[in-house]
Amino acid sequence: MLEHRLDATTGILHLHPKGALEKEDFAKLAQTADPYIEKQGALTGVIVDAAKFPGWDSFGAMAAHIRFVRDHHKKVRRIAVVTDAALGDVAEKLGSHFIAATVKHFPAGQTKAAEEWILAKPF
Repeated sequence: MLEHRLDATTGILHLHPKGALEKEDFAKLAQTADPYIEKQGALTGVIVDAAKFPGWDSFGAMAAHIRFVRDHHKKVRRIAVVTDAALGDVAEKLGSHFIAATVKHFPAGQTKAAEEWILAKPF
């Protein structure tokens, strides 16, 4: 399950995995992000705030996640991964090879620092 909220003022999409990711999570995420992207051209950033990566509940969920990233990565300027899990370092290193957005890892509890980094100029 993926809780999310879009701060329309800053253009930051906040993601909080609360359990195994489901296929429907990415459909709901697109319903939130796509209208903003259509209007503004891109998201300023995404903050993934996760104690650990919960995995997917099915192969379909993993495929939906991959499709979501493929369809949206060029429309996001910066991605902050806020976690103490090893996932943060992996995301930062691998992200630069596969997605257009700049990815940076922040320790757990550093959501405010992640927001400041996303909003810092230049994008």
